[in-house]
Amino acid sequence: MLGRLQTAIETPRFTNFIMGVIIFNAILLGLETSKTVMAAAGDLILFLDRVCLSIFVIELLTKLVVYRLRFFRDGWNLFDFVIVGISLVPATQGFSALRALRILRVLRLISATPRLRRVVEGFITALPGMASVFVLMALIFYIGAVISTKLFAESFPGFFGNLGRSAYSLFQIMTLESWSMGIVRPVMEVYPLAWMFFVPFIMVTTFAVVNLLVGLIVNSMQDAHHEEADAETGAYRDDVTARLAAIEERLGRLLQERENEQR
Repeated sequence: MLGRLQTAIETPRFTNFIMGVIIFNAILLGLETSKTVMAAAGDLILFLDRVCLSIFVIELLTKLVVYRLRFFRDGWNLFDFVIVGISLVPATQGFSALRALRILRVLRLISATPRLRRVVEGFITALPGMASVFVLMALIFYIGAVISTKLFAESFPGFFGNLGRSAYSLFQIMTLESWSMGIVRPVMEVYPLAWMFFVPFIMVTTFAVVNLLVGLIVNSMQDAHHEEADAETGAYRDDVTARLAAIEERLGRLLQERENEQR
C-alpha cells in the first residue's frame, strides 16, 4: 500500500498537479488584494483558497505517511511544512499577517525548473564571495558617510545630518536615482568642489563594486551550469559504457556457444 502511494506521489503527473495548485493559489492570493474582485466574488475566492489549502495539507500528510522521518531531511519539504503550518494559524490578532506568507509556496517552482534551480545554485555558490564584497562596500559607505557628514551636515542636515542620513543619501547616489539634480547639484551650489567627493564615490561603488557583485554571480552560475553539464555527460558516458559491456558480454556468450556447437 505504501509502495503504491509513494509511486503515485512521485509521478510527474502528481508533481505537475501540485505545481498547478500552487500557481492557482498564488493567483487567488493576488485577487484577494483587490477590493473590487472581493466585493464581486469574495466568497468564491475564499472557498477556492480553502480548497487549495486542503490539498496542500493532504499532500504533506501523505508525504509524512510515506517518508516518515525522511520527510524532514528534504529542505523543500521543511519549507512547505512551515508555510502550510502558518496558513493553518487562526486569523486572529497579529497572526492574520502571517497567513499572507502562503504566497511563498510558489517558490517551490524553483525545484521543478532546471533553469531557475541553476540560477539559485549559482547565487548560493556566490554568497561567500559576495559577503567579502559587501564588507568592502560597508567600509566604503562608512568612510563616505563620515566624510560627507563632516563636510555637508551643517548646510544639508536633511541629507547628511548624521551617519544614518548620510549613508542613505550615499546609497541613493550609488543607485543613480535623482543623484545629480536631487542631491549633488544643490550641494555643489554651496560647496563647488563637492564633485571631488561624489564623482570618485560613484566610480568606486556604482561602476566597480556593483559590477564585481554581478561578475561573481555570473561566474557562479556558469560554474553550476558546467557542473550540471559534466554530471549529465558522465551519466551518459557511464550508460554507454554499461551498454557496450553488456553487448561485449553477449557477443562473448554467442561466440562461446558457437564454438561449443562446432565441437
